[in-house]
Amino acid sequence: MVRNKQGVYAPRQKKVVVLWDLDNKPPRGPPYEAALALKTVAKKFGEVVDMSAYANGHAFIHLPQWVLQKRRERRSLDILERKGIVTPAEPYICGVCGRKCKTDLDLKKHFKQLHERERQKKLNRMQSLKGKKHQRFKERHISGNHKYNEAARSLIKPRIGYGLASELRRAGVYVKKVEDKPQAADWALKRQMQHSLSRGIDWLFLVSDDKDFVEMLRRARESNLGTVVVGDWDRCLGRHADLWVSWVEVENGELTKKDLVSKRRMRSDDGLFGFGIRWWECEYW
Repeated sequence: MVRNKQGVYAPRQKKVVVLWDLDNKPPRGPPYEAALALKTVAKKFGEVVDMSAYANGHAFIHLPQWVLQKRRERRSLDILERKGIVTPAEPYICGVCGRKCKTDLDLKKHFKQLHERERQKKLNRMQSLKGKKHQRFKERHISGNHKYNEAARSLIKPRIGYGLASELRRAGVYVKKVEDKPQAADWALKRQMQHSLSRGIDWLFLVSDDKDFVEMLRRARESNLGTVVVGDWDRCLGRHADLWVSWVEVENGELTKKDLVSKRRMRSDDGLFGFGIRWWECEYW
């Protein structure tokens, strides 16, 4: 029991850490939405105090099939709109100034010639400032310009990759790019788990199907730490965790309360074993 701000004693909120193996389990759709869906599930077990993802450089330059398909469809539609074969039901509207454009290509041209050019001027201006002036200018005109940032995400194609790291960071995920060496991401993730154990957390979420993490899960359970594996196959890792859930169902928001019941066998006060829910004190449902 802990005392809250109102002076009332209440059960201590459990702490949750999410570790994401991006090399093994990348998002199947938009990264921002996938990260938010994962965080939503983790919050059902307590307060998410840390959420981090690890991968080598290839994960950030690789273009998944769904990204390629989406870009092909957009190019085909742009050609049809330019030829006048397809007419949008509603005009394309600029998210910064509200200007209406007939085609998506017209909108991108308008954004690049006006807003992107103005943005570059502000960046050049910011570089000439120092100290507090630099910080205030950045907060007001660069990071604080939410309309531009939101519009740019949909109109400006990243030069490399598809914006995986930036979208995950936008969702509150700490993204760590490791060296392009075998098992580099695994070792970084294991080190983070050791750090998490020293912080006294209650639940560990592992997004991976890599069997190399079996020993890590065993040590976590020996430390009386609740473990949840998010993956595609309830096999090796799933057998060593308190709970296994489907990565597809997490991304699609299809998990139910029944899916989050731990199957771990626990010893009760009378010395008998029984199936129980490790998070019976959870009040988030």
